[in-house]
Amino acid sequence: MATHTEIRWHGRGGQGAKTAALLLADVAFMTGKHVQGFPEYGPERMGAPITAYDRISDEEIRVHSNIYEPDYVAVVDDTLLHAVDVTKGLKESGGILINTEKPKEEILPYLKGYQGKVYTINAREVCMRTMGQYFPNTPMLAAIVKISGVMEPDVFLREMESSLAHKFAKKPEVLAGNMAALKLALTEVR
Repeated sequence: MATHTEIRWHGRGGQGAKTAALLLADVAFMTGKHVQGFPEYGPERMGAPITAYDRISDEEIRVHSNIYEPDYVAVVDDTLLHAVDVTKGLKESGGILINTEKPKEEILPYLKGYQGKVYTINAREVCMRTMGQYFPNTPMLAAIVKISGVMEPDVFLREMESSLAHKFAKKPEVLAGNMAALKLALTEVR
């Protein structure tokens, strides 16, 4: 398992990239890790590109800046590949995770020659099969945990269930669908 991991999230306002980054930090903290989870603020409006970050470490984190050379990148919306340099600074020893229905071969040209690992997941399909609604951040969260190794999947699922049970205390029917989406995403990332 990694001892210090930095993740950059790219999404559009309203897709939950910021929420996913904050949830990941919260769950990692519950496992005893040192964490930072924060968004980069700009013109915050529905559909606008947004960026969020996670630092997860076994040791105290003394850096307080944006992440310029992430180990992993999560792209919540594949239309951003046309508009944002999602591989900028991305370490080739890490990887990029893209939510897409397209085959990997179709998206490689948009990655500016990135030579590291490229992972995909069809978050829409995962959501529709488990929740009946499209919330891409839920499967993306599980998928980034799987590819980055920031924690064991069973620990992640246990802590997420606890966190979501608290978050959705007044809507317990939401918990089962979210947990099903997380579990399915762990098997669907390619």
